[in-house]
Amino acid sequence: MSTMSLRHDFRSRPAEQVRVVVFGATGYIGRFVVKELVNRGYQVVAFARERSGIGGRQTQNDVIADFPGAEVRFGDVSDPASLAANAFDQPTDVVVSCLASRTGGRKDSWAIDHQATLNTYLKGREAGVAHYVLLSAICVQKPLLEFQKAKLAFEAALQADGEMTHSIVRPTAFFKSLGGQVESCRKGGPYVMFGGGTMASCKPISEADLARFMADCLRDADKINQVLPIGGPGQALTAREQGEMLFRALGRTPRMLSVPIALMDGPIALMDGLSRIFPGLQDTTEFGRIGRYYASESMLVWDQHNQRYDADATPSYGEDTLEQFFERVVRDGMAGQDLGDAALF
Repeated sequence: MSTMSLRHDFRSRPAEQVRVVVFGATGYIGRFVVKELVNRGYQVVAFARERSGIGGRQTQNDVIADFPGAEVRFGDVSDPASLAANAFDQPTDVVVSCLASRTGGRKDSWAIDHQATLNTYLKGREAGVAHYVLLSAICVQKPLLEFQKAKLAFEAALQADGEMTHSIVRPTAFFKSLGGQVESCRKGGPYVMFGGGTMASCKPISEADLARFMADCLRDADKINQVLPIGGPGQALTAREQGEMLFRALGRTPRMLSVPIALMDGPIALMDGLSRIFPGLQDTTEFGRIGRYYASESMLVWDQHNQRYDADATPSYGEDTLEQFFERVVRDGMAGQDLGDAALF
């Protein structure tokens, strides 16, 4: 199909005449993106695996029931033929990709964050897709991990397209990734942090606010062909401040446990050495590196010139605050906040 067939007039058409395919639709953010786009009146196709959700718990009927107002299609993002038959069997205007590797392991990262996402781009282009909205991550600014390198490789392919426009959304931390200690602290345990809890900061954003920002990318002129770092409202929060906020929600005196970051280095180095002999350990080593990265690196805009993270340069969006999130999960529990197959994200 000629590149001239790209449907660039979609921004001038009413939402109900714009076809949007969402990949990663059953994921943590994808579910909210689908519902937001449906609420805005778009023709939404939610693309999912035949068994989806954490551990494949969701059946096809579960997924269909979860997305009223959307057309649900099933297939395999790793198979271009499946995408052509099940996602792009008719002209399409926009792709929104919320695909992400489930574990962050090396093979999984390159299979999903790069190749599967690339498949959706290439087959979408054949279907006339004019705009591609990508859910990336702010941490790709300092790519030390395989999933970051895989995401950047796809970002580069997307940016090289001179005709299809794009919006690359790089959110800071999600609320769910900061909620992993709620239950342990509720049961009397300490809030565990590294290096005094001041090494890393973030502006966490809720799933609903992030979904709204991604939906804005379909229409807003200032989001076309842009890399868009985005955080939630308010000031950047250190790990210590997050822990203190959690204990306020629990109505308890803070009980904090600071662990030296250096304690992570020895086991990672050991596993790295062993993985050279036993390749099956490579992912275990990578998981250790992921944990250390998130313990020591801020999820904020990186100022390359001054070699520092810049909270003021990290845009804020939305209304939901981490404090409200903690109050809600203390009251209602962590239902709907599944931490994924690897609780490192």
